[in-house]
Amino acid sequence: MSRIRRLPEDTINRIAAGEVVERPASAVKELVENAIDAKASQIDVSLGAGGKTLILIEDNGHAMTAEELSLAVERHATSKLPEGDGGDRMFRIASLGFRGEALPSIGAVAHLSITSRPIQGDVAHEIRVDGGKLGQVKPAAGQTGTRVEVRDLFYATPARLKFLKSDRAETTAVSDILRRLAMANPQIGFSLTSDGRKSFAYPPEHGETAQLKRLGAILGREFADNAVPVLATRDGVRLYGFAGLPTFNHATAQKQYLVVNGRPVRDKLLNGAVRGAYQDFLAGNRHPALALFIDLEPSELDVNVHPAKTEVRFRDAGLIRSMIVGGLRASMAEAGHRASTTVAGQTMSAFRPGNLGDAHLQGNFAAAQSFQAPIEGGGMSEAAAEWLSTPQAAQAMREAVPAHLPLGLARAQLHETYILSQTHDGFVIVDQHAAHERLVYERMKTQMAERGIARQILLVPEVAELEPEEGDLILSRAAELLELGFVIERFGPGSDGRVAVLLREVPAMLYGADCVALLRDMAQEMSELGAGLALKERLEEIAGTLACHTSVRAGRRLNGEEMNALLRDMEATPNSGQCNHGRPTYVELKLADIERLFGRR
Repeated sequence: MSRIRRLPEDTINRIAAGEVVERPASAVKELVENAIDAKASQIDVSLGAGGKTLILIEDNGHAMTAEELSLAVERHATSKLPEGDGGDRMFRIASLGFRGEALPSIGAVAHLSITSRPIQGDVAHEIRVDGGKLGQVKPAAGQTGTRVEVRDLFYATPARLKFLKSDRAETTAVSDILRRLAMANPQIGFSLTSDGRKSFAYPPEHGETAQLKRLGAILGREFADNAVPVLATRDGVRLYGFAGLPTFNHATAQKQYLVVNGRPVRDKLLNGAVRGAYQDFLAGNRHPALALFIDLEPSELDVNVHPAKTEVRFRDAGLIRSMIVGGLRASMAEAGHRASTTVAGQTMSAFRPGNLGDAHLQGNFAAAQSFQAPIEGGGMSEAAAEWLSTPQAAQAMREAVPAHLPLGLARAQLHETYILSQTHDGFVIVDQHAAHERLVYERMKTQMAERGIARQILLVPEVAELEPEEGDLILSRAAELLELGFVIERFGPGSDGRVAVLLREVPAMLYGADCVALLRDMAQEMSELGAGLALKERLEEIAGTLACHTSVRAGRRLNGEEMNALLRDMEATPNSGQCNHGRPTYVELKLADIERLFGRR
């Protein structure tokens, strides 16, 4: 007897179901994606016991005829690939689903009922599948659209039930899937009901603000108030979405979303690119909130990486990473000195009536009589110095603060660390060290961009031995590395078949550092991502450290002109709302906030 035999059809179906239907949330994902592909404008989901006893999905999209219903529950039957395709369209998928496995897989492990009525049909039709056994298509009562009912999920495979989590955890997983799909499709209304209680209902959104309204509904009003638009286009790829200000950060990366061609995905590329884009602004243990959308030619994307289609592979991953980093940084720069609105809220919550004490204002008031000296570590900008020399500046020092100065005019320095500034409708408290650190850093980056990176010749050239693929790749980028301050050349074969790369010159700011190790790290990242952004990010990180050490320190007494020069520079400098570690450089309180604090409102 042969040791190799064909598996029974039921076993085959249940194995396939195990790949597609892992838990209730994966079943909901497959069914809702079908509704989206059917051009539904409203999708309603109901659960019982977290989806274990009931999953009910109703939509108003293009429905199925009786003949189509009988085909839909057969394995590998799909409307997403044209007849006679030959497999070419599998690598140019424009829909969310195409395998034709969802319905038969769910029917193999549960009681499945599908009722569908096309808009031109006079009557609906129903088909049932119970543990893989197909019923007959029958006329039924039903509205236009499709109604899919799944009962007793995994009753046919009881072992799988043991691995499901609590009802609450399974409901949370379904909610996360549905919110991601709702985020990707703001033009569609979504609702979720769990055990008879409405969890959420998002109405369809239209117009230019549709995306931000939907994101605000899902991520919260605070996100909508503290997000900046992101937009970049290159080589047929469009990146758009919204990113939270650096000061609007979180302890985890759970509020980072990526949607590719309408498909919510989880991708390591996004995490790395976001870290690179925000590394100027955030400490390593803090994470921004953002939702990014990428549209590109389907042929440039492989969505067939995973049975659940939650992962994708880009043909040019380096281009995507570069666009994400560049798009996010451009948006942060466009935000200027803006900080998140939550900073003021956190400040107000810290105040308690009767606990303010007697604030000791040191005598460095804005009416200081003379300018002592430029601020250390970069001095005063030409714009700030020019403004201070005008009669308008002198007049503003004595009278009401004009509205065109968003950070106002300095009135006092507190504890030789914080600048108290009056605005036209409130006041601002500035952390002088954090603010000047950001100003010096941005100035250094501008100088690097305009004048290039100064190089330092090594007295004794160093040799880096790299794996053949990495060595060849980094040598092919020698011209780009030269622009970044590295002069390299091939140094013949290394030991154990490796490639030896000779390092002759390095960026001056890295002189004395372990540049060979940096070159190895960069080669590995180039091999993985096909991009050389890591080096630029490392250089900027070092520049940030230098900026911290050369900026004006806490405890340094400033006179009025120095304080006002700092405020004007902040207004004119991108990203000045936060220091290099993501902390706010200033806190602004409006008169209305202060009046509420004292019970005047």
